[in-house]
Amino acid sequence: MTHLREGDKAPVFSTVSHNSQKISLESFKGKKVILYFYPKDNTPGCTAEACNLRDNYAWLTAHNFIVIGVSPDSDASHNKFSAKHDLPFYLIADTNKDILKEYGAWGLKKLYGKEYEGVIRTTFIIDEDGLIQNIIKKVKTKEHTQQIIELLNIED
Repeated sequence: MTHLREGDKAPVFSTVSHNSQKISLESFKGKKVILYFYPKDNTPGCTAEACNLRDNYAWLTAHNFIVIGVSPDSDASHNKFSAKHDLPFYLIADTNKDILKEYGAWGLKKLYGKEYEGVIRTTFIIDEDGLIQNIIKKVKTKEHTQQIIELLNIED
């Protein structure tokens, strides 16, 4: 569970995306960032979430959003996932789990009574000044963009 709160300064990071582009949170000042953490490429829920963001990507970019997905999968896995589903946004391979831990998206989970460490599916909406505007802890994978629109009360 994340220790961060709405209104906090978003932890900065600098890394390379799946397509070898250098990116940092600070380079997106002036834009809104949807930073979403997901467990694993090509699993049903993660694919549904990524494809929902992909299908609404034109609308998101028209509203000044940058989309960044983060998981502990490798760059090779991200490249295959991105190519297979034609994903137009950044994917970050956080194999050391540094960004995941910084955002509190890595932690103890339970499944069928067993505890294990893993990715806690969470989305952070970061405003143009680098502040956390909203945190979505109960992500609706198939309706993620609509969830963001309703949360931010965006009308078109």
